[in-house]
Amino acid sequence: MAQRRILSQQRAALEDAWARWLTRGAEGTPAGDDAPPRGEVERSWQRSLRTVDPARDCAPSAGDIDARWADSALRAPVTELTGELRTIADDADFVAAVTDETGTILWSCGGRVMRRRAERVNFAPGGQWDEPHMSTNALSLALRTDQPHIVFSAEHLVAALHGWVCYCAPIRAADGRQLGVLDLSTTWDRSHPLAISTVRTLATAIESKLQTRSAMASGVALRCLGTGSLTRDGAPVRLRPRHLEILVLLALDPEGYSHERLHFAIYGDRPVGASTLKSEMSYLQRATGGDITNRVYRLVSPISCDAVDVAAALAAGDTATAVRLYRGPLLPGSETPGILGWRQFLEVGVRTAVLSSGEAEFALRYGRYAPDDIEVHEHALRLLPKHDARRAVAAARSHHALRD
Repeated sequence: MAQRRILSQQRAALEDAWARWLTRGAEGTPAGDDAPPRGEVERSWQRSLRTVDPARDCAPSAGDIDARWADSALRAPVTELTGELRTIADDADFVAAVTDETGTILWSCGGRVMRRRAERVNFAPGGQWDEPHMSTNALSLALRTDQPHIVFSAEHLVAALHGWVCYCAPIRAADGRQLGVLDLSTTWDRSHPLAISTVRTLATAIESKLQTRSAMASGVALRCLGTGSLTRDGAPVRLRPRHLEILVLLALDPEGYSHERLHFAIYGDRPVGASTLKSEMSYLQRATGGDITNRVYRLVSPISCDAVDVAAALAAGDTATAVRLYRGPLLPGSETPGILGWRQFLEVGVRTAVLSSGEAEFALRYGRYAPDDIEVHEHALRLLPKHDARRAVAAARSHHALRD
């Protein structure tokens, strides 16, 4: 109770300072004996008052950021740490968020109650939280100064954020470039001095995973959900469908394949000689720069692969990331036994996660790639509020599926 009383007094003092500053300080009138906001906060207020209305109710949206998240260097390490981030957010009533270098949120997680509160101010994927868009907050200060920051209650210029406290730390690449920030936010009455240490530790963990991946990275990126393509250092690598199938199987099973096991995964019971697979593997090794071992067929170094990331998100219980990255069936059109098995695994995994969730957005996103799945469309309709305009999309999909 004593801690809450102290926080309440601190919040009241900041509210008074905020109100006085808006009526006098913003006009350049001396504040007299009134305590001004701390220096870095006041400087941020002064910079952003030209572009941000303190009465705005939420952050503007950058729109659909799926592609940006899919291509972000932060996606893989954040996906690996999703379980830890989700546990911290759930246990301490935080909302966790990761932005890119522009301050646009690419990923977030939190308990349902806190996430709903956050969504009201668009503290969610697509929300733009840099200083020109949302003025003073921990994210914008961390982006600007490249240092960790805490912003409490009425230190936010925007009044809609006065009920929040935010803890934020920058995330840097191995070469020192700022890639974005990690933020933990909660309501002002749950403010705790140890939270900033937690966010620093988590940001450091993300950076450590970035450095490890950078040291091992082969520069190869494989896209196989809803499509099939391979790039090396950004340049397309032309592969026949069979070679893409083999590469996808190796990416999804890092332990590798014996010759016999891979032969069956590719050809099934068809009478295909062992030399055929050896020939295919020789070609694939040349095309990938020798990144495949021989005795056991295994990738020498990990490659970026959308299907691998979806499988990792499912394993971590991160439905939001799994749905965001899922872009359709694994190598559509392939009838290779191993691909068919993994295709079913991913489809069933994502679909089950969607139907187990109370988030209508997940059903709507997944529904794009499951046009004939009546149950998914009906699930979206059950979850969407009566006056939500997106009901039209779910209803149209359901009607189309029923007609077919």
